[in-house]
Amino acid sequence: MASTYSHEWRAVCDKFNNAQDLSEVESRKDPENDPFRSKYKARELLREIYCSLKNFDVDSPAGSRAAKLGAVEYYLGVNHVETEELSAGEEHLMNCMTLLEKCSISPENVSLFIQVRNQLGILWAGRDEIEKAQGFLETAEAMYIRYMKEDGQPPMDLTEFFVAEEEALPQQERTKRFEMAYTHTLYYLAQVYKNLEQYEKAGGYCHSTLQRQLEFNQFLPLEWAINAATLSQYYITKTLYMEGRHCLSAASVIADLAGEVPSEAAAQESEAEAEKRDQLRQKRAEIARCWIKYCLNLLQDAKKLLEDNIGELDMDRQAELRATRLKEEEEKERGRKSAVLFGSSDTFDSICGLEEKVSCVFPVDFEEARAIFLVGQTYVNQAKEYFEMDGHVTDHIEILQDHSALFKALAFFEEDLERRCKMHKRRVDMMEPICKDLNAQYYLLVCRQLQFELAETYYEMMDLKLAVANKQDDLDAHTVKKFNHLCSSSTKFYQMFLDSVRSPEGKWPEKLEDEVLRPALVAKFRVARLHSRLISSSKTIQLENLNRSLECYNFVVQYCKDNPEAKSAIETELELSEEMVSLLPLKINRLQANLASSN
Repeated sequence: MASTYSHEWRAVCDKFNNAQDLSEVESRKDPENDPFRSKYKARELLREIYCSLKNFDVDSPAGSRAAKLGAVEYYLGVNHVETEELSAGEEHLMNCMTLLEKCSISPENVSLFIQVRNQLGILWAGRDEIEKAQGFLETAEAMYIRYMKEDGQPPMDLTEFFVAEEEALPQQERTKRFEMAYTHTLYYLAQVYKNLEQYEKAGGYCHSTLQRQLEFNQFLPLEWAINAATLSQYYITKTLYMEGRHCLSAASVIADLAGEVPSEAAAQESEAEAEKRDQLRQKRAEIARCWIKYCLNLLQDAKKLLEDNIGELDMDRQAELRATRLKEEEEKERGRKSAVLFGSSDTFDSICGLEEKVSCVFPVDFEEARAIFLVGQTYVNQAKEYFEMDGHVTDHIEILQDHSALFKALAFFEEDLERRCKMHKRRVDMMEPICKDLNAQYYLLVCRQLQFELAETYYEMMDLKLAVANKQDDLDAHTVKKFNHLCSSSTKFYQMFLDSVRSPEGKWPEKLEDEVLRPALVAKFRVARLHSRLISSSKTIQLENLNRSLECYNFVVQYCKDNPEAKSAIETELELSEEMVSLLPLKINRLQANLASSN
């Protein structure tokens, strides 16, 4: 009897191995017109195994029948999900859950308990039933934690339900597979919490997932690096720059494990090699872009802390920040370092080395800000190597806009007004040629962004020139010419932006779209100010400029009268416009009277 039993059992095990082979190996070779051929064959074998198990009346050698039947239901469930038959897949997975109710958690079945819940979690998340997914995954997490606390020995793997005892997996392999299943639980929970907008929780789970993948050496370098770089962006939004920097340093180091970018010169480069080279370059350029955002946000957040109510550097705040920074950072570094570190012994030093190249504390003066700016600029150049204008227009321009924003943030820390002006000039030189060459029909949104930024940059330079001029006793012709040029250039780009809002026939819309409402009214308001700022010795030209200025102020006031809901978008500018609408006519009348008497 025993030999018949073991013979039958051997047949079941062979069938299971065949099903696994069909599902995981052969299915990759299935033709496009019959993509699930091998999966369907595997399904038939699993069904046969199920029937055989039903006919064994005593427990088979590897443990309880319920758990074995549960394992077959699990594999049938996964099989149906993979062939896009979700309802049938769910049914089999739920059958597995029902069978497991007869078992208590043990080293034999704990892996199945967790993995069936992982699968149901993915299934319900795919249907947008996020709370249901959350329930299954949180139970899986709790089961792992309880098992590790109460038992902790390496549990049996799912495949071991169908092997002879002598073919059982070594302990180390069991541990690896069990830990991998739990890593998946944490990974899916990170997605669930993200969908539920519980971002802090999602960030924590994402971090744990990445940490475990490194620890158990279960990762693909490029994929891991991109996930770590993405997580850094979450930390940056929370102003957790130490964690953000750590994720990015780890991303850069792990991405290097994917190998060197092969040179294009490889004579007989196959299509697959070309694709691999492109993939490497692209992912590394994407990580460089995340570094740019890190440097940019660190500078911008420091600026917010240090600026006074007119946007200049506040000396008292600067002294305050210097003092608190010293105390805080020492405590933070000690307390938080231990909680967030990535890396195994071989990558740890490289990651720390990269971290030391850039600060994670808010800069308080120009020298500190410049050090961060230079790191950002290095990554700008790296990112532009891959995202060239030819073929990557939008990405290339976004990188240029970030480069411009880095200059803008650095300029805040520069006390010398002339040098500050030069930094804004660099921004203009970067963006103006692109703005001229871009086809507004295809890239309307990008053109508008560039036009508005160029207008603002010229406006800022005009203000700086004015501040410099105010320190001089009298204005020389060169200064006046320069000042007027900046005013005209700013007006020109604001006008281009405003023209892009008009209909093809040149008509102004009765109601502005939400996304252009504030920018368009701000542009009108600034054009009004620019016209009144122009310097001219001719009273006739002065009068023309003031009339244009009044016209623009009137437009802002009238638009807000006709569309009261617009008021909240432009409160400060509206208040000043109303003031100017009552003051400017007096100035215009005086000038007209002046002109009349001199004629």
